[in-house]
Amino acid sequence: MTTTGPTATDFDSCYAAVASRDRRFDGRFVTGVLTTGIFCRPSCPARTPKPENVRFFASTAAAQDAGLRACRRCRPELAPDRPEVDPQADVAARALRMIEDGAGDEGVSALAARLHVSPRQLQRITTATYGAGPAALITMRRVRLARMLLDQTDLPVTRVAFAAGFGSVRQFNDAFRRTFHASPTDVRRGRPAGPAAVRVTLAVRQPFAPEPVLDWMALHDIPGRTGVADGAVHHTTDEQVVSLRPVVAGGTAEVAVKVAAVEGHDPDLGRAVALARQVFDLDADIDAIDRALGSDDLLAPLVARRPGLRIPGAADPWDGPVRTVLGQQVSAAAATTMMGRLAALSDRPGIPSPAVVRDLPLEPAIGLTRQRAGAVRALAAAVDDGLDLAPGADPDVVREALLALPGIGPWTASSICLLTLRNPDAWPDGDLALRRAVEDLTGALVTARELDRLAERWRPWRGYAAMHLWTHYLDDTPTRTNGLEETP
Repeated sequence: MTTTGPTATDFDSCYAAVASRDRRFDGRFVTGVLTTGIFCRPSCPARTPKPENVRFFASTAAAQDAGLRACRRCRPELAPDRPEVDPQADVAARALRMIEDGAGDEGVSALAARLHVSPRQLQRITTATYGAGPAALITMRRVRLARMLLDQTDLPVTRVAFAAGFGSVRQFNDAFRRTFHASPTDVRRGRPAGPAAVRVTLAVRQPFAPEPVLDWMALHDIPGRTGVADGAVHHTTDEQVVSLRPVVAGGTAEVAVKVAAVEGHDPDLGRAVALARQVFDLDADIDAIDRALGSDDLLAPLVARRPGLRIPGAADPWDGPVRTVLGQQVSAAAATTMMGRLAALSDRPGIPSPAVVRDLPLEPAIGLTRQRAGAVRALAAAVDDGLDLAPGADPDVVREALLALPGIGPWTASSICLLTLRNPDAWPDGDLALRRAVEDLTGALVTARELDRLAERWRPWRGYAAMHLWTHYLDDTPTRTNGLEETP
């Protein structure tokens, strides 16, 4: 049995994982015990049920749809998130990513429209992959957020309901009872209401290497918006300040999420959790990635040195791509300076909105060349006109749209797909830092074309290969590197 994880239809492999209480499979599937009416993690410490009393489900939502309640002992709804099901960013994986990012709050029809499928098609696709339709997945996301808020904060129950995304307290109570067979007030145990700051922790699938993500975010900060301080990523919006602190200790890994709401706003934990998943790439099937790249002669030493390396996701789907365009052929420090000048023109945290940037005279305002300013304005116009750069967007569609814009080439388009869409197979064509890393590892000069041909053997995980090579280059040349950069 491999650590990529059995499917919910692979009964023998699933049961073997349950019998051995193997924690590597937590979040990959859940065990429904028909005699007790509960569903558990594979690692649940309770007595292993008989095979004839067990049914396996691809997701917690599927188990809930079958009428089972979550185990109060192993808490399956808080297990590390299920890895993305397909490295090629198929519709099912993109749908789940959008749901976790809060897109489900707009309704199933709107979600299907963003995925360019019909609601009926989306129902079939998610049911085939996760064992449940999009409505059930949306509800489970809300229930899970609510349970974290009830367990880890002192927010009043009414505020928990709306912070988790429910439209009414009654809807919240009904969904919560179906999942846990207990009311929210029973779970809360009468704790009093507390402060506006919300703190929760997210379990992370191991191995997990957060340090390179922190290094990357510090090198590519967004003035006034996203930065790193005291071992945590801090992201500011009009409504709240979110702090994400990774912790790896004692055989466990987690990301502590703190949300401090601006006066007049309720903390939006759903957005904060989605941010943590994006920045630290918590959906990665890291076992499969490390095993695939670790079997490559060139990358094996890098994977052994940094097991669990993730793709550092852009914290904002607008700020991140603009930073990438400004970072073409310049140092990271220079890109930060230009982002700071652009942010100084904004009346909100971060840079001005696409609607504003598309008409700004960027050449004198922040010192851009005419070509670079034109590229930024073209990107702003495309986003303002509807180009979707949020997590879950189709990377092929996005790449094609970006390449059609003036001043944006293959490196820029691929880097945006890698860092903003977190496409695992995106490859920054001709990247100088990656060439230098390969030359250091092989002792031979490498052309851009040779590097791109070499990367073909790392499909479908070329994005993770790029991060391993970039991290190697940064470790060996910290004073020279600018990270990913466009070559002339």
